[in-house]
Amino acid sequence: MVFQAARTTPKPVSANRTFVIPAVIIFSILFSGCMVGPNFKRPIGPNLKSYKDTEQKQDESLSASTQQKLILGKDIPGQWWVLFRSPQLSRLIEQAIKHNPNLQAAQASLTEAQENALAQRGSLFPSVDASFSDTRQKVSGAMFGNPSFSGSLFTLYNASVTVSYTLDIFGGVRRQLEGLKAQTEYQRFQLEGVFLTLAANVVTTAIEEAAVREQIALTENIIRIREKQLAIAQRQFALGAVSKVAVLAQQTELEQIRTTLPTLQQQLALARHRLSVLAGDLPTYEPTSQFLLADLTLPNDVPLSLPSKLVEQRPDIRAQESVLHKASAQIGVVTASIFPDFTINANLGTIATHIGDLFMPGSFIWSTGLNLMQPIFKGGEFVHKKRAAVASYQTAAGIYKNTVLQAFQNVVDVLSALEFDAAQLEAQKNAAQVALETVELTREQFQLGAVSYLPLLDAERNYQQIRLGQIKAQAAQLADTAALFQALGGGWWNRPEISAPKQTVKKTKSAMPWLEPIKETLQEIQK
Repeated sequence: MVFQAARTTPKPVSANRTFVIPAVIIFSILFSGCMVGPNFKRPIGPNLKSYKDTEQKQDESLSASTQQKLILGKDIPGQWWVLFRSPQLSRLIEQAIKHNPNLQAAQASLTEAQENALAQRGSLFPSVDASFSDTRQKVSGAMFGNPSFSGSLFTLYNASVTVSYTLDIFGGVRRQLEGLKAQTEYQRFQLEGVFLTLAANVVTTAIEEAAVREQIALTENIIRIREKQLAIAQRQFALGAVSKVAVLAQQTELEQIRTTLPTLQQQLALARHRLSVLAGDLPTYEPTSQFLLADLTLPNDVPLSLPSKLVEQRPDIRAQESVLHKASAQIGVVTASIFPDFTINANLGTIATHIGDLFMPGSFIWSTGLNLMQPIFKGGEFVHKKRAAVASYQTAAGIYKNTVLQAFQNVVDVLSALEFDAAQLEAQKNAAQVALETVELTREQFQLGAVSYLPLLDAERNYQQIRLGQIKAQAAQLADTAALFQALGGGWWNRPEISAPKQTVKKTKSAMPWLEPIKETLQEIQK
């Protein structure tokens, strides 16, 4: 139902109607702070002192075996990857931050959400429109009950300004604005999540490249040792010292080792391709940096945020919290739509049959009006929309809770992995030390003539095999350390907020010509 109160100059109005619009304005000012629907309250994180019961024991095991210590309560640096002390790694991450398309897309999505929220703010203010019309008309006397009148032909000029203002008495517009602000926060933390994932992927891929590169080198050493053993076995067979079966056994082991080399080389190529794409380049353009485990330092003092801080630091939790906030605001939007809607309209213009008579005395017209619309019957539409909004909030609440649980599981899983990594690496170091002592002792015996060359080759091969396991354990510990930084949120709160850069496109020859249409479009927009 729509009620309309209007005032125009040709008709006199009573004193009571004169005060209708001012009364509504005063009423709206008094109740402008009223917003129907629930006021959002941020969820409180779990009040825990530690992530797991064996945390202190785990801390001691890490520090005893690898000199890596977890410091509970220490804050994570914004650029946590610098703790690995690799300038090459830092440069590659800087390149990825500038050129990664996923990060650029997330920045653009944040800008879109920010601009939509700013656009919605305009609904809180009056809207003003200006118009001008030039109309050629012919009227007939029949329109006025005089068919004998032939009518007249004239031109009508009209210039006017219209002002319209919707009074947000029940807070529906402000709830919409609240929801858009929550959407902006969601996109902001989505951007932080993409940034964190990008940095973690670059670090772990660089670690993978370093580990595979060293595994290839060790495998090639093992192949050379096996080739020497096979050559000795073939000479012994020629002399009749060993059977053909022994020669074939040595050859079989050599071929088995050789089959692992292409797999490792493929893994290295895939890691290099992945680094190129993460840095925003085609896989054809491989990074100039080549990573080795010796170039990556395991952080000694690893910061471990307090469990109570995790819900404030994880981007995925904060993003889901924004979804919960938006769902809460939507309940207010639906609730406000049930109440009356007040709109004030005003029009001021001038009308004349000659353009030179515009704005002359007697040509001005004006009108003011108040529209009141109150929904009465919608077939249960509002009831079901509100139930749907409440259900949407409950859905967001369930997803939020699951996100928090998954976050704590991620941290605990990584802490357990670091514990086992430390134990595994310690065992591999001990085994490698024993194998190296065996090689040295066998070499001394060979030099003294106590043993043949074949046992020395066996000892060296065993040592190289154990070194393969040691490299895998070292790489796993480095990767799980990076995973811990990612699981704790990555320290985004300790660096400047990421904002979408200005879209400036330089007219330079591109190495990727398939992007030229996009760049040309951006250049046209800038003009």
